[in-house]
Amino acid sequence: MVYFDNAATSFPKPLPVQRAAMEAIQHYGGNPGRSGHAISMRTAARVFSVREKAAALFGAQPENVIFTLNCTMALNLAIKGAMAGGGHVVLSSLEHNSAIRPVHALSKTGEVEYSIARVAELDPEQTVRNFKSALRPDTRLVICTYASNVTGTVPPIREIGALCRENGILFLVDAAQGAGVFPIRMDALNIDLLCTAGHKGLYGTTGTGLLVIREGVELATVLEGGTGSASLDLEQPSFCPDRLESGTINTVGVISLGAGMDFIQAKGMGNIYRREMELCSWAWRELSRMPHVELLSRSFRMGEKAPLVSFNIKGTPSEEVASHLNRRGFALRGGFHCSGLAHCTLGTQRQGAVRFSPSHFNTPQQVGAFLAEIQKIKKFGLSKG
Repeated sequence: MVYFDNAATSFPKPLPVQRAAMEAIQHYGGNPGRSGHAISMRTAARVFSVREKAAALFGAQPENVIFTLNCTMALNLAIKGAMAGGGHVVLSSLEHNSAIRPVHALSKTGEVEYSIARVAELDPEQTVRNFKSALRPDTRLVICTYASNVTGTVPPIREIGALCRENGILFLVDAAQGAGVFPIRMDALNIDLLCTAGHKGLYGTTGTGLLVIREGVELATVLEGGTGSASLDLEQPSFCPDRLESGTINTVGVISLGAGMDFIQAKGMGNIYRREMELCSWAWRELSRMPHVELLSRSFRMGEKAPLVSFNIKGTPSEEVASHLNRRGFALRGGFHCSGLAHCTLGTQRQGAVRFSPSHFNTPQQVGAFLAEIQKIKKFGLSKG
């Protein structure tokens, strides 16, 4: 089976990540920050080293790196923590359900309202104008994906962040499809809250995510509980990461995530991006020449896209195409990718799309075989065999 579903979770994991996870199980079994014995302390030290790596990667302070179970949890902590007092939120038209659903849930109380700013795929200036037009005097938070998980489109993050900074509005970026692929520095991009998965482009195991907070930004708590600090106090600690990191963290996952970040640094983020984009660019060009294929993106250029390509076979449900490819030995995702808002924006809410998302470990030979299979669909139709 050839795996082309890395936008959902990266697979296979690099060997150093696999070894780190096993090492964590064998040698780092203590509960970090909960005990004074040697096993707990060495585990805590190893976990803190990963916190430092994430802080260095995104341009933050280690204490402002919060470990979560996934990007969804990070987004919920950030959104609900930022909007605890009510107000107005602006989201891009390409947001994942992990962003729009928490905001929609808050809106049902009547204290929170939200607006959608359309991302113009080939016109970043128009995109910024759309965000500016959506702002209101009571806007407290703007949310934008770093890269769409449906089209790979990269909105003008820096400019949207500057708009937020000028208006005193918090800017939250969902980097689930950008972290590990693009160089994301919170200070340079005017980002206040950065959420990402640890198991995608950062190559950690599943059950890992990050919420990274700009210095000086404060969030209300969503979860309260054991932190290993101030245990006699009924109030949640006021300092991070303890304030937002209640309960025992996924130590094995966090240590694997540290190994994933080391892998990215060793290979070079730019090299990983170029390799994946070369595979995607080739796939996009070849698919664009097939009359029975419809692409969701009108262009595919370096820097403007994340490494994924979504398409449809004319007149065929995307799930049926993905199922056919699975039988032929290719793992791709069909359907709506947990991004109903994006599909409604694109006009694909009936058919969805098939998503091709390679990784550093895929080869041109595998992509060539996949493209040949798509070409066969034109000649023979979908087969149950």
